[in-house]
Amino acid sequence: MAAFGVYLPVPGRGWSGAKTFQGAQFMLSLQSITLVQFKNYVQQHFRFDRRVVGITGPNGSGKTNLLDAIYYVCFTKSYFTNSESQNTHYHTNGFRLEACFDKNQAAAKVICTFKDGRKEISLNDDTYDRFSRHIGQLPAVMIAPDDAEIILGGSEERRKWLDGLLSQLFPGYLDHLMAYQKVLQQRNSLLKSLPNQPQSQDALLDIFDAQLVQHGEPVFALRNAFLPDFIAQVQARYDYLAGRHEVVNIRYQCSLHDQSLGGILAANRNRDKLLQRTSEGIHRDDLLFLLDEHAMKSSASQGQRKSFLFALKLAQYEVMKQQKQYPPLLLLDDVFEKLDQERVMRLIALVSSPGYGQVFITDTHAARLQAAFAGNPELLQLIAMT
Repeated sequence: MAAFGVYLPVPGRGWSGAKTFQGAQFMLSLQSITLVQFKNYVQQHFRFDRRVVGITGPNGSGKTNLLDAIYYVCFTKSYFTNSESQNTHYHTNGFRLEACFDKNQAAAKVICTFKDGRKEISLNDDTYDRFSRHIGQLPAVMIAPDDAEIILGGSEERRKWLDGLLSQLFPGYLDHLMAYQKVLQQRNSLLKSLPNQPQSQDALLDIFDAQLVQHGEPVFALRNAFLPDFIAQVQARYDYLAGRHEVVNIRYQCSLHDQSLGGILAANRNRDKLLQRTSEGIHRDDLLFLLDEHAMKSSASQGQRKSFLFALKLAQYEVMKQQKQYPPLLLLDDVFEKLDQERVMRLIALVSSPGYGQVFITDTHAARLQAAFAGNPELLQLIAMT
């Protein structure tokens, strides 16, 4: 896999208004979005005309919900919940989102509807037969307070983050991952039913194992190939945000480093029968985040963890920009409350630089956003919630 270049900010440069990236006519921007019965919104329309959009207002006014609506039209799901009923306004049976983008100087309209338990997604009036086809069409990166679970939570949170990134970069990755998860569920269902089976089901387990290998090995290969170059991106952004150099690392923990997936499944078959679940495979992978070779989860300070988390997401932004050849959307929720003043100003200088595209930032104080962008006021559009 080719190495990814490292981008460092040039503070003080403003947004030229031209939709260019490294001399090419490439850009992604959200022009408008309409929310109908989505979360706390009954019906509201927003237009965006600047590169940085500040969404301000008191807690509970809908700032994060607007950010989540933008995320939804990019990913066909909420950033915060898997339950569509929680995305639906009280006492209604569905919602509708319509967003108009400018992508590479062409219009792109996304409509997401959910009604009576049925969801539909369309791009330019072409309804998707599989929602996975939409992933990567409108790349975006979200940074939210709940992201602390990527570091502090269980392995599922870290796999979810990595899978979300790789799915936007490589469409085939998501296809393999979804197929693996489907076969895994079937295999686990069979293992749970074995005590009630009158005869051996090893032949069917052989079939499931072959399918897990078919889809699991490519997922492992891409995860393993991607991370070494990505770590350099994280290190550069950590040093910038922290204002000093501390060695950070990501160690990919997977049983496939030592044995093929087919061999692992065969060696663990009897154990899996006793446990009634598939005990090893890529669904058990984890990422160990390290600071000076110590586990960040237990040894890093709160400030170090925050710097690493933002560095992780900003590195994600950079590799997506390199691969797509235009900057993704960047969605920043409540960053002023989560970072100290020095880190906030470094972050603002970074996202104000020419290497970044459209940025959406929520904050409770409009004056704080205006002060942060005082050096480049032409960048900022303020939207006040009440």
